[in-house]
Amino acid sequence: MFSSSPVASAPAVPHGRLEHFPITFFATTMGLGGFTLAVHAAERALGRGPGLSHLLLAVTGAVFLTLIALYGAKALRHPAAVRAEWHHPVRLAFFPTVSVSMLLLGVALLGDWPRLALVVWALGTLLQGALTLAVISGWIGTRAFQHGHLSPAWFIPAVGNVIVPVAGAPLGYMDLSWLFFSGGLLFWLVLLTLVFNRLVFHDPLPGRLQPTLVILIAPPAVAYVAWLRMMAPATGVDAFGHILLSLGYVFAALVALQAPRILRLPFVMSFWALSFPLAALTIASFAHGAAAQSIAHQRIGFALLALLAVVIAGLVGRTTLAVARGEICRPE
Repeated sequence: MFSSSPVASAPAVPHGRLEHFPITFFATTMGLGGFTLAVHAAERALGRGPGLSHLLLAVTGAVFLTLIALYGAKALRHPAAVRAEWHHPVRLAFFPTVSVSMLLLGVALLGDWPRLALVVWALGTLLQGALTLAVISGWIGTRAFQHGHLSPAWFIPAVGNVIVPVAGAPLGYMDLSWLFFSGGLLFWLVLLTLVFNRLVFHDPLPGRLQPTLVILIAPPAVAYVAWLRMMAPATGVDAFGHILLSLGYVFAALVALQAPRILRLPFVMSFWALSFPLAALTIASFAHGAAAQSIAHQRIGFALLALLAVVIAGLVGRTTLAVARGEICRPE
């Protein structure tokens, strides 16, 4: 379905380019982690064992560790560059992609390696909580943000919070799961209002940020999966769960109308924003198909998975080409 070698072997970043290695690179492991979970959901729907999803999990883990090593080297050698990213009004929102990637790895490990999953999930949860507070404090602190700084990428901290219960509830940490879910849901609604105000009443998003429109799909889709994990044993799919899943489909339809224009833009790393939201909706469709015994939603899940596989293959290929051409890790 996709080759593991291009992304996994790519990042040998020369010293001159290490300073400009972007935090946005961690969006790749969000996408790959989501793809891994989507494939696993398809395997379960087909009644098959986790063969391909285990391979994808190994690839995702290898890519994540590679990126951690590279960004850690950047932090040691070029701390001023890391501080500049932290104070950047757009890139600030991408720092939680690190903790979100860890949470996705924890979910993927849960079925076969629960002890390792607990460790990875716990570390990801701690980091997610710290980054969420730090990022939101940065938004409401002494810095002055302009409407042009706001984009759907600001949803990333909120999305990370609602991922916590996906593994947290099965692991037995219900109170903590409700805490993160509540915070994530609240900030999603607040940010949704702000983002739509920016999209409707202000200048259009610049080309580099246009792909982040797809992130609109992710919060309700992930929240639906989390809601099922916390509520399904007692109530099955209730009205609120149906609302969350339906909102995911509504935003997917809105984004689909923008897709032809987005896909004509030159490639930038923000194109990886296409991957995780699509994976989240795929997983949510499979989850609803299983919970509600809906063959229609299972078919939607398989259709979305086929599209996701094409998107991931294209992103891996285009990212590899961009790295080879030196289009990434350079001053903006």
